[in-house]
Amino acid sequence: MNAAPLPTADCRLPSSVPGMTVGLFGGSFDPPHQGHVEVSMEALRSLRLDRVWWLVSPQNPLKPARGMASLERRVASARAVADHPRIRVTDIERTLGTRYTVDTVRALQRRHPRYAFVWLIGADNLAQMPAWKSWQTLFRSVAVAIFARPSYSLRALAGQAAGRFARSRLPERMAPRLALEKPPAWVFLRIRLHAASATAIRAAARGGGKKPKRTGATRRATREQ
Repeated sequence: MNAAPLPTADCRLPSSVPGMTVGLFGGSFDPPHQGHVEVSMEALRSLRLDRVWWLVSPQNPLKPARGMASLERRVASARAVADHPRIRVTDIERTLGTRYTVDTVRALQRRHPRYAFVWLIGADNLAQMPAWKSWQTLFRSVAVAIFARPSYSLRALAGQAAGRFARSRLPERMAPRLALEKPPAWVFLRIRLHAASATAIRAAARGGGKKPKRTGATRRATREQ
């Protein structure tokens, strides 16, 4: 049975519930796609999270603003894709006035001091992590879950960020405890995910090509809790 659709009138975060574990999934979501859903569902399962929040960024500092859909359009599209009661779509960074991940995480931790947060990223972002503002401070501030991505995983695990915090890496079997670990703590999840990327979808749209197909695993992910 399909989950009830998310509310579409409010981008505020839910009220504080002490002890909640929350995965923070930031990005441009331009456009959102089933790969984002699969990461979120796997995070809920593997990390034993209570919720996943999609933080739709007003503007990714590492991406050009030209050609990007408006924030309102991206939030609306994300809500349509994230059709699950434990996934919440928000543009909270606009309200917080933050632009960089490290600042967003700190602001959310101040707002919700009794939450246990986990930052969710793909292996491609782990590879480029040294380009992020205060990335080492970020690793020391919040637990991080990295999800395998085709063609990126080996390079990411051999990169600067993985090497710098090698001693803080947890074995995959400890993923369910990640939210409760004191940072720095991170885990690499070797799972099969949807091959879709926002870049490929935008390119297909511009060129009139076909969008990546939904796989059986993708359809299951949208049905599972």
